[in-house]
Amino acid sequence: MLLEVKNVVKTFGEKVVLDGISLQVKSGAALGLLGRNGAGKTTTIRIVMGVFPADSGEILLDGKPMSKSGATFGYLPEERGLYPKKLIGDQLVYLARLRGLTRADAVAAVKRWLARMGMEEVYAKKLDTLSKGNQQKIQLASTLLHDPDIVILDEPFSGLDPVNASLLKDVVRELVAAGKTVIFSSHQMGYVEEFCDNIAILNGGRIVLDGNLHDIKMSYPRNRILVSLDKGDMATCIKTALSQAGLDSLVTKLIPREHDVILTLADPAKRGRVLAALSGAGLAVDRFEVLTPTLEQIFVEKAGETA
Repeated sequence: MLLEVKNVVKTFGEKVVLDGISLQVKSGAALGLLGRNGAGKTTTIRIVMGVFPADSGEILLDGKPMSKSGATFGYLPEERGLYPKKLIGDQLVYLARLRGLTRADAVAAVKRWLARMGMEEVYAKKLDTLSKGNQQKIQLASTLLHDPDIVILDEPFSGLDPVNASLLKDVVRELVAAGKTVIFSSHQMGYVEEFCDNIAILNGGRIVLDGNLHDIKMSYPRNRILVSLDKGDMATCIKTALSQAGLDSLVTKLIPREHDVILTLADPAKRGRVLAALSGAGLAVDRFEVLTPTLEQIFVEKAGETA
């Protein structure tokens, strides 16, 4: 299944919120939709879901208009919307029935998802008796009760402790493995890197970068090398080894850190010679790797200034 956003424009009054954006999301993969506050992420999500129309452009699923596809959505919004004073089981069953399940199927789905979240005992409890993290798990369960085709998760890890975050990670992996189309929006870049093969960065209503995250990282210069040795004064040892091998001019910058050293090379294709020089000097090399930019660094570079 292929979800396509094609040349979508949306304005509110005189403000252009989306200025001809295009992106694709394949089933069985997660897209990280990124942007600063006000970049247009939420507007994009609402147009995809049909909450309101675009001024122009198309939303297609397998080449057909989304409105005619019959696809179902599961949406976890950043702002939570469950009823704090209502019994959890009652409101989840109600929400499942709104999405087309029979009462029997709704009750079964609720119990199954509560069990998956490790929260079977809260069926007859009120939502406001739970911690913020556990409320978030209930909200996620409500998103998935009806086995949606397209899952949109907006800041899903908000308020979760490490144990619950690990559970949610497993659920997201299961959704991707099951062939769901997953759109993942978060300011927590580590989670996006963990789950998303592809990213799209919005800035000023435009897509300023999109594509496969691995390919994007590989497109950056590969001239920065992280080196860690089984030695105390690593910087001095590296300088000595490179000098003995006649490679002083190959390293244009050397930055010592607490547990490693970062080298910047004049020619990244010759990094093998650096490793050979270190080994030839009898140094025990614990780590030797090309440093690629993190997603956070890429995001700041592309979206650090408003277009």
